[in-house]
Amino acid sequence: MQPLTPNWRTSSYTGTENCVEVADNEPMKVMVRDTKARSLGVMAVQPAVWTAFVEFARER
Repeated sequence: MQPLTPNWRTSSYTGTENCVEVADNEPMKVMVRDTKARSLGVMAVQPAVWTAFVEFARER
């Protein structure tokens, strides 16, 4: 099976000066990148790790 093409989206919670994009359409990983510096690469984490991060961030 070939990897899916990332479906990048920008969070509705990010401002125009500090945007991140997230692609979570693959079942085994969530990818995150800087909108303004896409060429710097992508960080990939397991879906459970991303869920824990989002829940933590919501509490702040």
